Amino acid sequence: MRIVRFPFAGVLALCMLLASLGTMLMAQAPAPGAPEQAQPANAASASGDSTMPDGNGAPLTKNDLDAWLDGYMPYAIGDGDIAGAVVVVVKDGEILTQRGFGYADVESRTPVDPEKTLFRPGSVSKLITWTAVMQQVEQGKIDLDADINQYLDFEIPAYDGQPVTMRQLMTHTAGFEEQVKDLIGSDRDAIPPYDELLKRWIPRRIFAPGTTPAYSNYGTSLAGYIVERVSGEPFDDYVERHIFGPLGMDNSSFRQPLPANLQPNMATGYDKMSGEVVPFEIVGPAPAGSMSSTGEDMARFMMAHLNNGELNGNRILKPETARYMHTTATTLLPPLDRMMMGFFETNINDERVIAHLGDLGGFHTSLHLFMDEDVGLYASFNSGGEEGAVNGVRINLFTEFADRYFPGDPITSRVPPEESARHAQMLAGNWVASRRADSTFLNITQLIGQSTVSVGPDGELILPPGMGLAGRPAKWVEVEPFVWQDLNSHTRLAARVEDGEVTRFSLSIMSAFTVFERPVWYKNAALLMPLIGAALVILLLTALLWPVRALVRRHYGAPLPLEGRQRLGYRLSRLAALLMVLVLVGWGVLITMMFADLTNLGGAFDAITIVLQVLTLVVFIGGLAVFAWYLWQVWTGRRRWTAKVWSVLLLLAGIVMVWLAAAFHLFGIGTNY
Repeated sequence: MRIVRFPFAGVLALCMLLASLGTMLMAQAPAPGAPEQAQPANAASASGDSTMPDGNGAPLTKNDLDAWLDGYMPYAIGDGDIAGAVVVVVKDGEILTQRGFGYADVESRTPVDPEKTLFRPGSVSKLITWTAVMQQVEQGKIDLDADINQYLDFEIPAYDGQPVTMRQLMTHTAGFEEQVKDLIGSDRDAIPPYDELLKRWIPRRIFAPGTTPAYSNYGTSLAGYIVERVSGEPFDDYVERHIFGPLGMDNSSFRQPLPANLQPNMATGYDKMSGEVVPFEIVGPAPAGSMSSTGEDMARFMMAHLNNGELNGNRILKPETARYMHTTATTLLPPLDRMMMGFFETNINDERVIAHLGDLGGFHTSLHLFMDEDVGLYASFNSGGEEGAVNGVRINLFTEFADRYFPGDPITSRVPPEESARHAQMLAGNWVASRRADSTFLNITQLIGQSTVSVGPDGELILPPGMGLAGRPAKWVEVEPFVWQDLNSHTRLAARVEDGEVTRFSLSIMSAFTVFERPVWYKNAALLMPLIGAALVILLLTALLWPVRALVRRHYGAPLPLEGRQRLGYRLSRLAALLMVLVLVGWGVLITMMFADLTNLGGAFDAITIVLQVLTLVVFIGGLAVFAWYLWQVWTGRRRWTAKVWSVLLLLAGIVMVWLAAAFHLFGIGTNY
């Protein structure tokens, strides 16, 4: 599965902020039950070609490929502090090469064996689930455009009267917000079965169905449950009988923990080769990412899909169903990569490529099918590497493979500089991803995690480092109106313009399942962060100067020149300021700890979460009331002008704190997120 990556650095920055005075992706043939008007894929769309050489590529032979991999992989994983990897390439229905690099286990120096070593492909597991769904579509047990509630024993609420359909689940357009509780764990007994997770809390639908790609592990897990319900077989049994068995994928399993016969060959996961071991991860929404498999088994799966559902005489999909799955696109932000039926496009060099990526804490994977070349590329790594180096390694493996064997022509078109600078300025500002927690306290991560787009001195577009996924600094040029190309990679960016304003944008590879939109004004970090910083300075100075002034008075023997209610108001206002800061620091520490170790996304901090929610409600609302009372006392009493000014500032700081808590759902009481 693709793990949600909340901005850890941003959350840490929040804690530092609090502690230092305010300074965190052919033609169609209709499948059974599928409408005829679905859109065919366009091989010319997608990821960009600016760095491609002219002419024909190198011959895709085993000798040439092995020599190239020997030059690329050892250096890439060594430089990135990555423990090991498996790379498999299939062509014309055969395995062209399958290679192991580095170590399956660092301590024992066990090498990676592509035939035996199991890796965890994460969200690439979803392709198995979507294949199972299409098998049930073939059999008439699932209608892609029917309300999925007819297949469930619980109800998914409608959005403005509109239900969820299986097509929307397969294209990540059902509109669900992010759900992360019990996403990952290391103790099987501590993670509820996936069907219980589905029913425990249904994430809110925050987008109208079919309008906005928002990647959803919950949605895929829901689809797996529907397969289980309509087939009458437990999900793990189903995929073993109807997909793994027919394809000869004998070393693959969705089961957690692994069956005893597979456990000895399971690779060890690491955060990085020189770092900590990541224990075998239990994926809560299992159909979305719990598979373990070898490189050789994944080669079989790729060859079956490249051959329209058949391998060695064994068929898992009818040809028309497979073609429908591979070519039916949801186009929401042309000309970028689009979502197919479970696969997403990663088109490159005018090649039609469908793919999926996946991540767990200790494993990172990519699978790409060059549909018109009958070629598949699969790579899986058992560590993230230094500063997430694996992301650049796997993306560059794909792009450099494509450049070597299927090169394209460079893009030479350019938008005139003055017009390009104006378009870049229209894109400038803060943006939030469509894949996000929206109705729970984790929405606070979207404050620090907003992406800021800016414009350079020559009118060039500037994005946050690493946003393009390739692991290289980006140099953006506008190649057609509101379409930018990174000259240092294949990454493309495109924006949608409505009524003269840019309303959303995305980048190739992620554009199929995530877009960026403007935050609502009251959640915009450009407005809120300066206000929060100023409020924290005021609150901290108020809290810190309280004991300092008391010590000074004690030293000189001077009494506090306030009596009765004025003294009480003074002291309560100082206590409220201190408590507000402490509560906000508590939230920063809690969220940092939760995402520093994803196993903490279970119930480990439920009690602390409830305590913080209650304290936030009492302290922020009560504190604001105290500040208002104190201001009234100061302005109706005979107090100096400095006290009057400070009482106003305290009230304004309290308003900002209540604004922050209300806007980002810190006032809610509950432990589902």
